[in-house]
Amino acid sequence: MVLLKPKDAPVQKLFDLTGKVVAITGGGRGIGLTVATAYAEAGAQIAILYRTTTTAPQTAENLASKYQTICRAYQADVTIPTEISAAIEAVAQDFGKLDVIVANAGICSEHAGEDYTPEEFQEIMNVNVNGAFCTAQAAARIFKRQGFGNVVFTASVSATLVNTPQRQAAYNASKAGVLQPAKSLAVEWVDFCRVNCVSPGYIQTQVMEYAAPEMQAKWLGQIPAKRFASPYELKGVYLFCASDASSYMTGSNMVVDGGFTLP
Repeated sequence: MVLLKPKDAPVQKLFDLTGKVVAITGGGRGIGLTVATAYAEAGAQIAILYRTTTTAPQTAENLASKYQTICRAYQADVTIPTEISAAIEAVAQDFGKLDVIVANAGICSEHAGEDYTPEEFQEIMNVNVNGAFCTAQAAARIFKRQGFGNVVFTASVSATLVNTPQRQAAYNASKAGVLQPAKSLAVEWVDFCRVNCVSPGYIQTQVMEYAAPEMQAKWLGQIPAKRFASPYELKGVYLFCASDASSYMTGSNMVVDGGFTLP
């Protein structure tokens, strides 16, 4: 049998995650669960990292059964460096390696800028910025030992524009605080892993449930596509980032927003 060189691999093989081990923070619901499902469908072995989503262990069992793969849940708080590091090390030990980490855990809140308490502002930063960095850092230590790896951050269109009419300066700042470190780390870690971002626009997940119909109507008026995205519409971009199809891409930010950031 002739072994294919990477440049000769057919496109289906490039997108195939069979044999790869992927860990996803915030993987028990929302975008994270969509990503976990996509990777399971592509043949990967999955580790769902969660903090408060108590259904995550059952979700992992369901994914493992449905897609005939290995899927396990690990509870860890991304804002506690020792805790998230221990969980990621456990994943690498249990599965024998770690190929991809998706730093996806995040929270959002809405407050007028003048009314933010220090605690409210810091909570957003702790989860969205510090947590994302600590997640990537813990995985990068493993990747450096292995000599290979892949980091995918979930950023947001809010990293590059100001959402209206909601007031969410802390959230917007936090997502900008994901985007620039991702670019920096892509350069620093280029010898042993890739680092890229996905920046979704308005996606119909639980995060949007706080918004009144009137606010959602205003959002729709700002989107050239005139609709919100279904979570499944993120599957392709996250698969691309995790797969060998994007093997030369690092430091990029993939925007999926129905044209929202263009006008």
